[in-house]
Amino acid sequence: MITKEERDHAVAATLEAFVAAGIAVTPEERGRIEVADFGLGMLDKIGLQLLVYVNTERCCAKEMYLRPFQTCPEHRHVGGAENGVPYEGKEETFRVRRGTCLLYVDGEGSRDSIRAALPPTDVTVFHEVVLHEGAQYTLRPGTNHWFQAGPEGAVVSEFSTKSRDESDLFTDRRIRRIPEVEE
Repeated sequence: MITKEERDHAVAATLEAFVAAGIAVTPEERGRIEVADFGLGMLDKIGLQLLVYVNTERCCAKEMYLRPFQTCPEHRHVGGAENGVPYEGKEETFRVRRGTCLLYVDGEGSRDSIRAALPPTDVTVFHEVVLHEGAQYTLRPGTNHWFQAGPEGAVVSEFSTKSRDESDLFTDRRIRRIPEVEE
């Protein structure tokens, strides 16, 4: 859980990062910036700030901001059913707008060979993909992944099929995806 003060500070930093990346944000969108601490109360280390532009049955577009060395914990997007209608897990493409993003996915790699600082959460995948400004990477549904910003932080655009963040499966069972803000 985060405090309202922590949330407000994170929103201000996110807006500053978006402006630096040349991303225009409307007043209405400013009020929709989400600050996710994943229920661990370590926002500087484990967290993600995001703005969802659109999330329909067919597509989703969002901007994400990670503070320097902040990590989005390991998870995967799985299929399921919504109102009795089956759906596939989310396919997503990350494109770095500013900074560097270290992305870890299934494949070759070891805990000892990665550039990122190991987060204080459970992680199982260590195949490293370094995304600099202008680089992008597409994740297939069901791919275990986690990512961390470099020393300057990172602004990352995500383009995907429908996002169902509440149904993401996290490797670390302590994680709660939906943020709670203390008033």
